Amino acid sequence: MFPQDHPDKRKSGRDGFWRDVSDCDWNSWEWQMRHRIVSREKLEALIPLSENERQALSVGEKRLAFAVTPHFFNLIDRENPNDPLRRQIIPAMQEYTISPGETNDPVGEEKSSPVPGLVHRYPDRVLLLATDRCASYCRFCTRSRLVSGASGYGFSPNIDEALKYISRNNRIRDVLISGGDPLLLSDEKINSLLSRLRGIPHIEFIRIGTRTPVFLPQRITPKLCEILKSHGVIWMSIHVNHPNEISRETAEALERLAFAGIVLGSQTVLLRGVNDDSETMRSLVHRLLQVRVRPYYLYACDPILGSSHWRVPAEKGIEIIRSLRGWTSGYAVPQFVIDAPGGGGKVPLNPNYIESVDENGKITLCNFRGDTFFY
Repeated sequence: MFPQDHPDKRKSGRDGFWRDVSDCDWNSWEWQMRHRIVSREKLEALIPLSENERQALSVGEKRLAFAVTPHFFNLIDRENPNDPLRRQIIPAMQEYTISPGETNDPVGEEKSSPVPGLVHRYPDRVLLLATDRCASYCRFCTRSRLVSGASGYGFSPNIDEALKYISRNNRIRDVLISGGDPLLLSDEKINSLLSRLRGIPHIEFIRIGTRTPVFLPQRITPKLCEILKSHGVIWMSIHVNHPNEISRETAEALERLAFAGIVLGSQTVLLRGVNDDSETMRSLVHRLLQVRVRPYYLYACDPILGSSHWRVPAEKGIEIIRSLRGWTSGYAVPQFVIDAPGGGGKVPLNPNYIESVDENGKITLCNFRGDTFFY
């Protein structure tokens, strides 16, 4: 019998519905996008819905659209109403309960946006929001005001003006391309955007933030990998929240990216009932390392409108990091951060292993087992 984290235990998105679809169609990312489940009627034909879910889908998409790819839908355990993948994708009425401190722009991107689609918060880095579309929509999305077009915000990035701004500011050396999900752009648009960024002399570092290898691994085609490879070193942050999201197809897509020279890291959001326990998080980070992805950030869930049912006390995140540090490989331990509300940037939170520092500089340390040492 394989251990829980053995690669051969990965589920395939091919198992489940759509068995009559040809392999050619199923493996086409365009087919996956055309056949997304986007309505209550389509969803209810495939899975029994709770009254809560049915109500939420009937209220209408006032802030964030509902959509899920066939691939990701097939990874859901349809027998479990609390399946962690199901909860991330299917709307719930709790989204319409607004709690104190929640806003539609919790990390203050709007006030740091000199050009539509560009956020300049840190001195040497910018965030370029290249699109408002995703293959599937996470219900806790920090940018639910922008993505999917459901909120009426009317987001429209101005790529030309954003690139002009970047080229005029030679302090900017690092560009993170995000959205929405930039890997949903066509090959031609991705190639053009990367070419234009590489043409700016002071840009040293290009990153892409994406959930596509999880929601739509079919998009990671050999052609796309060749395009990415042709633009030098690209760093990519994969958003993965639960070990069950790493399907066989996702593992293969990540392997193609790694073999194309893409440096892979992961971003995970700490979510109540999804990954807020040490066992799940340990399984997740181990599986990430197995597919060549270095766990990078563990985020406290941003206080987006209607997110109180997702958020976990910061102390729990620190406890989870403590359960990893020393108990597994250092490469497997992400940095736990809060993106400070209002635009303060990422603030790291760590367990405190320093018990005291005396006037002579002697440090009293506590290790992962709770043993005391002096340095």
